[in-house]
Order: sequence, then C-alpha cells, then structure tokens
Amino acid sequence: MRTLYLDIFSGISGDMFIGALIDLGVDATRLNRELEKLGLDGYHLHIARQQKENIEGIKFDVHLGHHHTEPEHKREPERAAAAAHTHSHSHAHSHEHAHGGHHHDHAHDEDHGHGHDQDHAHSHNRTFAQIKKLILASGLSDWVKEKAVRVFERIAVAEGRIHGLPPAEVHFHEVGAVDSIIDIVGGCVALELLGRPRVLAGAVVEGTGWINCAHGRFPIPAPATLQILSARGIAITQCEEPQELITPTGAALLAEFAESFGPMQGLAAAKIGFGLGTRDNRTRPNVLRAILGETIAEAAGPASANDWQTDTIAVLETNLDDLNAEILGYFIERALAAGALDVFHTPIQMKKSRPGVLLTVLCAVADADKFTELMLRETSALGVRRSTSERRKLQREFTMVKTAYGELSVKLGKLNGKVVQAAPEFESCRAAAEKTGAPLKLVYEAAQRASVPSPENKPN
Repeated sequence: MRTLYLDIFSGISGDMFIGALIDLGVDATRLNRELEKLGLDGYHLHIARQQKENIEGIKFDVHLGHHHTEPEHKREPERAAAAAHTHSHSHAHSHEHAHGGHHHDHAHDEDHGHGHDQDHAHSHNRTFAQIKKLILASGLSDWVKEKAVRVFERIAVAEGRIHGLPPAEVHFHEVGAVDSIIDIVGGCVALELLGRPRVLAGAVVEGTGWINCAHGRFPIPAPATLQILSARGIAITQCEEPQELITPTGAALLAEFAESFGPMQGLAAAKIGFGLGTRDNRTRPNVLRAILGETIAEAAGPASANDWQTDTIAVLETNLDDLNAEILGYFIERALAAGALDVFHTPIQMKKSRPGVLLTVLCAVADADKFTELMLRETSALGVRRSTSERRKLQREFTMVKTAYGELSVKLGKLNGKVVQAAPEFESCRAAAEKTGAPLKLVYEAAQRASVPSPENKPN
C-alpha cells in the first residue's frame, strides 16, 4: 500500500513537513493555488532548495507583507518552475514553535522553521471557532477542510485543558497567525496532492532543556506539545539535543495522520524527501526525512503473486443492552457522516440471557480516538474495545460503460489485472432509470453486464 513514513529523528514542525512533501514531488504551484482558496492575504510563499549540514532538501517559509520576485538560487531547474519562488522583506522569521493558546503571546524565541513578524501576528489573533469558520467557508476540498479543522481542534483542546477553557474559546496568537494557518492547511493540501497515502512515523524524539513562553519558563516538551501527544497516547523519548525539536503544530499533524510509531517494516522506498528547518542543532541535522513507498504485508510476503492493496484499520466494539433503537440509528448516521469506514450492529446474547447488540465501528487508525469518544458520548457504552485489523482490497477504478439506457458509471474491482467485481453506481443508474422510464433493476443489470465483457468479446 502507498505509504508515507516520517522519520522524525530530529523532530517535526509544520514548515518542515510541507518542505519534505514538496521534496517528494508535491507541485508547489498547485499547493499555492489551493492555499489561495482560503482568501487570506498579506503573505507569500518562499520555497527554496537549500542544504542543512550537507543534507539537501526544501526550505518552506511563509513571508508576510507584499512580495517581489527575484531569481532562483540553489534550486534544481525542474523544481524551480514548480516552486513559484518569491522572496520577501529581509526581517528575520521564527517559526510557529511559538505556539498558540489563550493569552499565549509568544511561546518561544527560536525554532527550526519559519514564523512571522511579531507585531503583525497580534493583528491576526483568532479563536478556534473563527479559524474553523474560515476553513469551512473556503473552496478547499472536503477532505482538506475536515483534516485541517481536526488538526486545529487538537491544538485547541490541548490549550483549553491547559488554560481551563472550552476549545471554541481558545485564542490562537501564534498558531492563529496567517503563516501558521498556512502551515496546517498547507500540510493537509500537500498530503492530498501526494494521493492521501497511509502515514506512519518513527518513534517521537524530543529534545531537553527549557523554553520561555507565556506560561513562564517551562521544561521541554512545551505544555501544548505534551498535551497533544498524550491525548493520542503517543510515547515520547527525549534525547540529548538541548532544545525543542517538536512544535505543537508538528505534534498535531502527527496525532492526526500517523497510524503508528516505530521502525520501518516492509517499506519499499520509492522517493525520499527532506524538509529543512532553520536551527543548527548540536547533535543532529535539523531536517525531517520523509519516505514515500509501498508497504508489503508480512502475511502476503514479498513473493506474493497478488496485487491487492493492504492497509490497517481500527475496529471499535461495545456491547449494548439498554439503548433506545432510535438513538442507535442516530449514532450510526453521525458516525458515517464523520467519516467512519463502516458502522453496524449485530444481535448478541448478554448476561442473564438479555438480548443486546454488538455495535461495531470500522475506521482509520488515526480516527480511533475520535470515534471512541463519539461512542462513549452518544450511546450508553461504559467502555469500548479497540483492536487493529489488516485488510486486503482489490485494486479499484471507475469507468463508464455504454448500455441501452445510456452511459453509466461503474466501480470495478481488479485482481492481478482482471475484473473480479463490478458495482454499478446507484446514482448513475437511478438517473438513467428516471430519464428513460425503465425499471431501475433492469438498468442496474445492464450496467453490470457491460462492466465485465464476455469471453468472446474480450479484447485480444
């Protein structure tokens, strides 16, 4: 399965994440066009091929203010056209390491990425509710909107717990500023442009020492970073690097997208990209290494002759015997609308022979916490069992087939290049049935027949 592995031996920040994905092949011009759909002004992107301790990669920055163009430098020619490089005024920038939060003016003075003019940043203070409204009102894809809001929500929930505030009322200063909105939304856009690969990550490594923030002088990890990672149950290991390696934005991106954390297993690397930070670390280069490739499931083995896709999903279960059936139906509707892969309930026998139901939710591993919370809030469950399960999936594609009722859309499932499943798209068939007056079942059958050619009609 197409997999993105984040090797976070030197931490992660929003700009390093985007830089690494651009180095993997994300078209920076398309990225910029998508970000313009937010309707924000007063910024421009600076994307350059540079080196950090002899490691070559992409440095991604958001510069505030009006821009002018200047010649490219230290860039590969083929990447220069895609990156749409522009340069800003010369004042120094420090990255969103100065993280967001209520009355959180500037958390830290230094970082590994970019940032923004501090006076300008205060003019862009926003609540989580305002940021959510901005994203949802944009012309971005539904997937990007959903993911970006959820990344911000993780930060808002963390800051709310630190300050004793509801998430919607949390004021974002640094993270709410234009450049950090671009970091978070841009990271989601870049993942979509990369084809929404499965995301895995190495063990989370953080530095040591102290940071100066609006909370006072705090030990690393920063309060919000620690809260974000702990909410997802992500383990942290500190190293000898005497400064912060993981920003709150980097932590939130990891918590939202990474399915698991550990060494690479069965990963056949196709591309390797590096996102560069700004700092000069003492013990390791300030870079994020991103590896794009295919994961090979152990069960299939490298010698498997089947070209099916594989992935891992979370399976959430709870036994219920005291829930109104209408509430159960409402939960199913909500879970499916929130992006669950499937939701169903099965009759079971419980203690003292009481009839009950087994409620099951299938979802992405990264979404398991979200749906667990939904189950606990919206049903009478006192606990939820969680496990992971490997899937084997047919290669899928959509095609249009010609029938007596017109062209119809069909989803094909292929194994080793041969069609083994064909599922006509309901809406396409229904529209044809309404237009022609033919029974829906006849239109559906015609689409299915046209999907898999008979042996005598197969092309040579």
